[in-house]
Amino acid sequence: MKRDDITTLPRLVQDYLQSLERRIHAELTILEYASDLRLFFRWLVQRRGLLPQEEDASWDEIDLASLVDAQFIRRVTAAEASDFISYCRNTRGNSPNTLSRRFIAVKRFFRYLTVQRHILEVNPMDELDPQKTGKSLPVYLPLADCLNLLQTVEHDMENRFRERDYCMLTLFLNCGMRLSELCGLNLADIHRNDTMRIRGKGSKDRTVYLNGACTSALRRYLPTRPQDGLKAEDRDAVFISRNRRRINQRSVELMLEKYIKICGLEGKGYSIHKLRHTAATLMYQNDVDVLQLKEILGHENLSTTQIYTHVLDKQLQEAVEKNPLANVRAKTKAEERKATQKSIIRMYEELGVPDARKMLAGDPADIHEDEEEDAEEEAARLEYIASQMFPPDMLEVARAHIRAEKERFR
Repeated sequence: MKRDDITTLPRLVQDYLQSLERRIHAELTILEYASDLRLFFRWLVQRRGLLPQEEDASWDEIDLASLVDAQFIRRVTAAEASDFISYCRNTRGNSPNTLSRRFIAVKRFFRYLTVQRHILEVNPMDELDPQKTGKSLPVYLPLADCLNLLQTVEHDMENRFRERDYCMLTLFLNCGMRLSELCGLNLADIHRNDTMRIRGKGSKDRTVYLNGACTSALRRYLPTRPQDGLKAEDRDAVFISRNRRRINQRSVELMLEKYIKICGLEGKGYSIHKLRHTAATLMYQNDVDVLQLKEILGHENLSTTQIYTHVLDKQLQEAVEKNPLANVRAKTKAEERKATQKSIIRMYEELGVPDARKMLAGDPADIHEDEEEDAEEEAARLEYIASQMFPPDMLEVARAHIRAEKERFR
């Protein structure tokens, strides 16, 4: 959703988004909430039968600003909100994280109407339980893929922005920056003591120390950074686009997509945000304390950072499973019984006993192997085994078959 689209939303939604801006919420968060609320009210308009009757009428043509007023909103129920989430899950196929965000956007909007604006006496969303997202391990690049990516950019002599692209990837992979943080970097944020100021979510600043790879990449890039033809608002930007403007987020994403394809790493789910996961994972794997990692990444809550501890747990589990003795184990009693039953059936069938399988309670798979033992000796051995393994109602039948076969060898 674009910034200009906010003016097409209901007046109360616009007021709510302005209140978020006054509380210094990140631009991306505001646009995501705006998109979620637009979808919610479009769905409500359709559900209540207020769409134009023309067959070609689409949601994009819905005039939310005129259709959704205070009276419309007062009639919203918890059941409608619940059905909206079900629609997003089942019809739109939204992920658990997207469902959770949509739920929060709607609930916080109605809390604003109840607590701050007093348009509602009761918040209908209070009846609903939060959406559970579950926890999934972050996708990250193995060290070999990181090196492959960096070397590919370094050796791409046809790319006149080679030093810039290499520097951006280096900062992502070493500092764990967000995409918006890198695009918002200013020259004044890079200090002579090898530190860098990063403006994170909610305009919260943090200081990150630059390692040798970062300082080297910056020293190579900055002399190549365009100096002339820059607009006033872009003169302090660290990273400049081919149009001599502050580089935007989409340009950085396209740069990574290009090199992911060149490296042959397509289909692995790699993205700019995965580079942040990669930096965090590599640091944690190399003994960076989780509290230190929290400060580097700019996480507000330690629980957010602790997901990287689970990454290491998963790797430890996989490492143990790679042990060549991982599948060497003693048989259980059930497995021993099954193996013995197979042996008995094999012997019966070799001796020509009819319907040998029907004599057993189970139905183990047939096994055909060459036997070196004399058939009579094997029959005698199996008579004892049968006495131990067959259920009582089958035991006499089994013994009779074995005795009959033994007589043939006398």
